[in-house]
Parts: sequence; structure tokens; C-alpha cells
Amino acid sequence: MKLSLFAFAATTGLTLSPAWADVNIRYLASQGGLSAHELAAELGYFEGTGITLENVGYAQGGPASLVALAGGSVELGSAATAAVINSIAAGNDFVAAYPSNGINEEAQSIFYTLEGSPIKEIKDIVGKTIAVNTLGAHLDYTVREALHQAGLPENAANLIVVPGPQLEQVLRSGQVDISAFGYWQTTFEGAARKTGGLQAVFDDTDVLGEIAGGFVVLRRDWIEAHPAEAKAFVEGSAKALDYAREHPEETRAIFARALAERDENPDVAQYFAGFGVREGGLAVERDIQFWIDVLERQGSIPAGKLVAKDILFTTGDAPATN
Repeated sequence: MKLSLFAFAATTGLTLSPAWADVNIRYLASQGGLSAHELAAELGYFEGTGITLENVGYAQGGPASLVALAGGSVELGSAATAAVINSIAAGNDFVAAYPSNGINEEAQSIFYTLEGSPIKEIKDIVGKTIAVNTLGAHLDYTVREALHQAGLPENAANLIVVPGPQLEQVLRSGQVDISAFGYWQTTFEGAARKTGGLQAVFDDTDVLGEIAGGFVVLRRDWIEAHPAEAKAFVEGSAKALDYAREHPEETRAIFARALAERDENPDVAQYFAGFGVREGGLAVERDIQFWIDVLERQGSIPAGKLVAKDILFTTGDAPATN
């Protein structure tokens, strides 16, 4: 059943204008960038809400953060939409809180090979080795969907896991045929492109169009226990998504400072290309339904088991829309 915070408040006697509780939200960070909720905290958007964020380490990829969320070692996860749907289908009662990133002409995942390579289009990736940050997530499913749309077997390419900071290195050293820089790794992609000698084969907008790439995910029981804080968290994060679109240079400066504080390379912040989400940070049902349809087609989830509107977070005053 879809969770409505206002309906929940009415049935429990809670108010959505409460004296704020102190709520600590633990999360796993992503190398080379910040999530919108991290940006929101940097901008002070959670001040007065009782919300504090605690970085408890790094996630190699989205599926790892979902495992941590299911196990209770963090309060939020962040993963590609297909991974989120698979996790929910497997029995985890998760809610897609807000789009972590989207893909459009400014922010997208790009599949690169070396300049002069005979790999020039999707049909050429058959039998080739592609470096991705993790399996079972956005890049994995984008490759499968690209091959499907080209009329080729979805498992015709060989995917291997390479951490984001090493994607450029393994490509230039010839250890892989293609390196896939995800939409959340525009910092690494920009640095690699500046060095030169790369040739783009395709990007995920070619395959998927403009769509949410992934979601920040909360447990439904956590939302029910903290309805006002959940609403404030989502609204603050969405506000940060808008800030990044409207103030790109200031956002890059914040990223650089935050990366330096995490002992990461702050120079890559100059290549941040934006979060790629719609104005207001809201999801639309296609963001979820597209991947439900793909997973049903593949036989990964039973037909009709999941409905997009039941997965998306709503606040009553800012619902997801078509």
C-alpha cells in the first residue's frame, strides 16, 4: 500500500508540524562526488529539523548500500532504479525517496574506448570487456538494454568490476576494451576526457532517454517512525538538487571542499556536470515503470507484482506525477 505521510499522521494522531526529534541518518558515501542530501547538509537545509547525517564509509556500488540498508547498518541507501526494484521484489520494504541523479544531455553515463578503436557502436561491444563500478546496477542494465534494443543477446558483453577512480587507468593500459563512467561519476569522466585520447561509443540517454538514473531509498518502517523528518529530508534534498542546477559554480566549490575534507582529490569537482534531475527534484512514474517493464520482460520479477506509484515517496502536497 502506498504510504501517505498525511494519512499516516491522521491515523496516528501525529502532526507534521512537530517539535523535531533528533534523528541521525547514517549513510555510505560515493567516491568522487556528493549526494543531494550531503549538499543539503552543507547548505544548512536540515538546520532546525533535528536531522544529522553521518558518513559511515564508502559503498562500492548501489547494491552494497541496499544490503546495508536492509541490514540496518544505515538509514538510507542509494542505487540504480533496477537494483532498487529487484531489492523490493525480493522482499525489502523500501521507498524510493527522491531521484539521486538523472540522465539528460548534460549529465549521463558514457561508455568510452580508446581513440582509433574499431568499437564505434553498440553492435561492436559483443564479446568485449567493459569496466563498470558494480554489477546488478545501472551500467549493467544499460548494457543489457542496449544489446536488447540492437537485437542482440543481453549477455553478449563481458562486464568486470573496477572502482570509479581506476576506470581511466584500466582503459588506457589496455586491461579492458571499454570503461563505463556512470552519470554519478562525471567528475572522473571529465578528468579522463581532459587528458584526451578517448572515443565515446554510446551513452545511456541513447538507450533510455531522459530518466531518473537511480534513487535514494529509505525503509518504510523508518518513514513511519519519523514521518515529519522523512518529509523534511526529502524536501531538503530536492531543494539541494535545484540549488545545484541554479548555482553550478558554487556547487562545484562546495564539492571541492567536501572532497578535500574526505581526503579525496578536490580537483575533480570542477568536472561535476550536475545531478541531471527535473526541476523540483520530483520523480515521475516512468522513472520506475520503465525498469519494472524491463525486469518483467526478463523474467526477473513476476508481471504485476510491483506498481510504480506504490514505490515512490509522496508527501501529500508534492506527489509524484506522470
